[in-house]
Amino acid sequence: MRDIERRILEAIDVDDLLSTLADLIAIRSLGGQENAAQEYVAGFMARLGMDVDVWALDFDALRRHPAYSMEIERPGALGVVGAMGENDGQRLILNGHVDVVPAGDEANWRYPPWQATVADGRVYGRGACDMKGGLACALYAARAIHDADVRLRGQLFVESVVGEEDGGVGTLAAVLRGYRADGAVVLEPTELVVAPAQAGALSFRVKVPGRSAHGCVREEGVSAVEKFLPIYQALMALERERNQVAVHPLYARYRLPYALCIGKVEAGDWPSSVADWLVFQGRYGVAPGEDLDAARNQFEGTIAQVAKADPWLRDHPPSVEWWGGQFAPASIPADHPLVGNLTGAFAEATGRPTRVEGMTYGADMRLLVNEGHTPTVLFGPGNVRHSHRPDEFVSVDDLLAATRTLALMAVRFCGGAL
Repeated sequence: MRDIERRILEAIDVDDLLSTLADLIAIRSLGGQENAAQEYVAGFMARLGMDVDVWALDFDALRRHPAYSMEIERPGALGVVGAMGENDGQRLILNGHVDVVPAGDEANWRYPPWQATVADGRVYGRGACDMKGGLACALYAARAIHDADVRLRGQLFVESVVGEEDGGVGTLAAVLRGYRADGAVVLEPTELVVAPAQAGALSFRVKVPGRSAHGCVREEGVSAVEKFLPIYQALMALERERNQVAVHPLYARYRLPYALCIGKVEAGDWPSSVADWLVFQGRYGVAPGEDLDAARNQFEGTIAQVAKADPWLRDHPPSVEWWGGQFAPASIPADHPLVGNLTGAFAEATGRPTRVEGMTYGADMRLLVNEGHTPTVLFGPGNVRHSHRPDEFVSVDDLLAATRTLALMAVRFCGGAL
């Protein structure tokens, strides 16, 4: 490790990093309410001396793009990108999102969701893991380079984006604004694994029709609930089949890397009436490299087969709608130089190796790769299993390891001098 690299690592201030993460957690940046968090990040970047680009997203223009998807209507939103360095080397993007999912029933939390709590070597709070922790690591990697008085020959961009949880509109906006680079890291909670592949996740909504009748003569009606059951069984069989066929070496430890999850079911209008409608919604996992139209056709064909075998559904077929978040899969070669750069930086920064695996969830990586033509990996602190749930947390050790890795990677990737 060069002296310049040691100097950067020594400049990382963990206490300040935790303080900034606490500030971010305290901002309730739910989908559609992200501007306060974006303004906070922009202010941090400005105090660091970065060139800060803040702009209002043009939703009318974004809706016309084929990669656009968004579930939550926003009256307005900000894009924020901070840049440092010069134009004599490679360009690197560090991408993180400020939006978080709702906290749910706060009585289920041991620690308050909107107040960072440090306990047992962990930071608790909504967004600590997914992914304000990762964004804070990117900010403090940039700050360490700045505080060490290192001049980057290439450019480092830190992108703070909105709308990742419901479709990725913020990263799409940054790509269309012209932010493309020689490499990028999306700071999702990967357990500090370097991921050159992410699965796709397509949101769906299916309506199953029935015929209402008084519950006391239910046989005179047609229950949409009963008609849903064989559809559910067929979709679970489809999930098993798809995961047995689409084998990928980066997903070896997963039994169902491309899960089909039905997460919401609603039916009927009255408890003592036969349900004449049922709507179920969920996410449909898609393998890296898989054609999206073919995947959708397989899903729709499975439901059509069930309907064809049922006298009622044959004449009253279920409707399928692809709506909201449409996360295409994405990947780069596992031996891409970006992967080697990041794994090497991790080993130097932490004294231990990391793994190279694929991630099973959808993420903004696909927009940088597919739309921005920027080689991209996922890498960040925390475990996705600890996000989207009560007492979400990220470990302090993970935050430090990620920050050290990103700072070291950035100066090696972009080139640096005193």
